[in-house]
Amino acid sequence: MTSADKLTAAERSAAERLMAEALREAARASGRTHPNPLVGCVLVRDGEIVSRGYHRRAGTAHAEVAALQALDGSAEGCDAYINLEPCCHVGRTGPCTGALIEAGIARVFVGTLDPDPRVSGQGVEILRKAGIEVFCGVLEAESRRLNRAYFKRITTGFPWVTVKYAMTLDGKIASKTGDSAWISSEASRERVHQLRDTHDAILVGTKTLIHDNPRLNCRVEGGRDPLRVVLDTRLEAPLESTVFDPDYSSATTLVAVGPGAPGAKREALEARGVEVVEVAVDANGHLEFSELFAELSRRGIMSILIEGGSQVLGSLFDQQWVDEVYAFVCPKIVGGAQAHTAVAGEGVSGMRDAMALESLEIEVIDGHDVLIRGEVPADKRAHVGT
Repeated sequence: MTSADKLTAAERSAAERLMAEALREAARASGRTHPNPLVGCVLVRDGEIVSRGYHRRAGTAHAEVAALQALDGSAEGCDAYINLEPCCHVGRTGPCTGALIEAGIARVFVGTLDPDPRVSGQGVEILRKAGIEVFCGVLEAESRRLNRAYFKRITTGFPWVTVKYAMTLDGKIASKTGDSAWISSEASRERVHQLRDTHDAILVGTKTLIHDNPRLNCRVEGGRDPLRVVLDTRLEAPLESTVFDPDYSSATTLVAVGPGAPGAKREALEARGVEVVEVAVDANGHLEFSELFAELSRRGIMSILIEGGSQVLGSLFDQQWVDEVYAFVCPKIVGGAQAHTAVAGEGVSGMRDAMALESLEIEVIDGHDVLIRGEVPADKRAHVGT
């Protein structure tokens, strides 16, 4: 294995250009591959791309095999650019290391090593022992960022937690009467559906379900509905809630309840195809996020979009579960001391303890709302993937 740092400036520039293409291929399957990572591959001969491939979803061909299958002719002597270390174990498909070796690939450029202990470093070593020159660390930061949810799940046992909310310019998510429809513009709401499309699960609390009766599906062309998760400790949400109606979505709805939730209502939900999972509660009677998130991770869920109200968001921030924030800021003023703010909970005592988001991206949506996206600093997260 050779570090990409050993490449000359010209070689590194060319390698980064080609790895960027592999990353673009990988991103085509965003939200589709769980529990597998996003992987793209480009095959290159004499500096020119001759084939492309990406992993579409679990159980289908991995990126390397897809690229080899799409190639017109022999891959003998080609270079392969892959954003994640090729796998070397047998799962639903065969090992990609064997496919690359058998195809006669000359060199492999890897974005980053795979944190999965079944692979980590071993895939690269197998290629090297087969006489293939391997360069690691090409666009490593970009490669790790693309698969940040996968990295976190593999290394911590918890999914990547994204919080989304829309608020007015004075920080309100609803008026003093609880009215919240609609704060954001139609274009912003369409962006939210794009987020749903690229997350494995979506979560709301009981109050949001009772007040807004959301469908929690994805309404973009070609999109798919995520797993729908409802926090309902005592099963207070009406059975008539849209999210419990199988006619609105083929996606599973999972309700997390506490011990002692009414058995009759639980049976009624299960009769509708709703899955009910019992979760421990903390000293305040709130469902334990650690137990719920670990259960979702065991089901292969890598990323979860939180669209809960201020109490749910406040608890998540207080307990340092949040990894990423999407805040839609709308040019409206609501006012009122009793109007709801975006994040409740305990909060911090001093401004020096306030959370300053990193890797900021700011976008004006359709000349109206402002979307602020950022990641929570590592020291403000209780569970950080490597």
